[in-house]
Amino acid sequence: MATRIPTHSRNTNKVSSVISALPGPENITRQTLKNGITVIARPNFNSPSVMISGYLQAGSLSDPDEKLGLAGFTAACLMRGTQRRNFQQIHEALESMGARLGIGGGTHTTSFHGQALAEDLDLLLDSLSEALTQPIFPEEQVERLRTQFLTGLAMRAHDTGEMASLICNRLLYADHPYGRPTDGYTETIQAITRQDLIDFHARTYGPRGMTIVVVGGIDPAAAVVKVSAALGEWRNFEQPLPVELPELAASDQTVRQSHHIPGKSQADLLVAWVGPKRRSADYLPAALGNNVLGEFGMMGRIGEVVRVQAGLAYYAQSALSAGVGPGSWSIGAGVEPANIEQALELIMKEARRFVSEPVSRQELVDSQDHFVGSLPLSMETNIGVASALTMLERYQLGLDYFQTIAKHVRSVTPEQVLETAQRYLDPERTVIIAAGTLA
Repeated sequence: MATRIPTHSRNTNKVSSVISALPGPENITRQTLKNGITVIARPNFNSPSVMISGYLQAGSLSDPDEKLGLAGFTAACLMRGTQRRNFQQIHEALESMGARLGIGGGTHTTSFHGQALAEDLDLLLDSLSEALTQPIFPEEQVERLRTQFLTGLAMRAHDTGEMASLICNRLLYADHPYGRPTDGYTETIQAITRQDLIDFHARTYGPRGMTIVVVGGIDPAAAVVKVSAALGEWRNFEQPLPVELPELAASDQTVRQSHHIPGKSQADLLVAWVGPKRRSADYLPAALGNNVLGEFGMMGRIGEVVRVQAGLAYYAQSALSAGVGPGSWSIGAGVEPANIEQALELIMKEARRFVSEPVSRQELVDSQDHFVGSLPLSMETNIGVASALTMLERYQLGLDYFQTIAKHVRSVTPEQVLETAQRYLDPERTVIIAAGTLA
């Protein structure tokens, strides 16, 4: 006769199985090469392909004010021509093996991601190494990219959501590097020369502090060897230390600004506060609380009140963004210009409620269930695991993070969510932006 397993035992075994399947110390290889590159690898022999992801310490924090967008411009040029191959040859080589590789600039770092069959990992890493270490910034390609960037900035000027975010960051992070757009302005992109790109690359690109993650159908030890062969000899003895962020002086009052864009039927309303850093103890209570406030389900309380009940918005939700430095916690809504004041009143009413009383136990449990349940789903693919491991290293969360996070999530209380919200969402110190066709 079959032995009946108690329900609680089956559930415990299921949870243990999920935890063991997640990345952890026993199935992640992490090794730092002599030149400072950290290699992280995790095998997935059920997949014939490999995914690479990572970053190096060169970002827009190093951009001069008069040449904002330099880091992003430089990153975009890397695959436009090298000492060995021109633009067409680089992309034809990748296409011939069904591979892809992309490089982009950010605030703190320049990031990259690529995919190929496991048997072509050497070729993919060689292409990455070539782009990072041997770009020549062909004049024709530089000018083509400049035209694309200027077109993008012209489009940004007519996008209500983009302009609301741009102005919000400028006010939220006043006198702080985070207040500057990584893609710059029309005049700063026009001011960048080919020599600026060459100099930025020579000065800031280097292996120290670089991370590369390899996930897929390859033995981790072999992955480390292949990365070392492609990039292990790279040196830049002039590479500077990462830029240190200054302290952010938070505003002591509410700041409101409107931005008129003719011909728009919708306005974007944005209400924002400075949020916690990713490594802050406040991050987890804030993330769980944000789900309740305006992200979970049909966009949480904010969506329910502003969009569903009042019918005032095309969308209404909150967002928590956290990174190396101070993050942002915001509430956004797309509304008809005539409904801005009414929508703002409802948003602020919900914000005040959120900082005056704890979320309900059921709201928090739903948020915790979603957080824990979505974690394994987000890592069902090589790209999901690679992205997760890149994040883990970027914020130094520890190799056991994914296997222990559920316990920490479940331990958060409604009172902790309230206390965290009260530290950040001060209704009397709010940045409020409306962008669109305004009366």
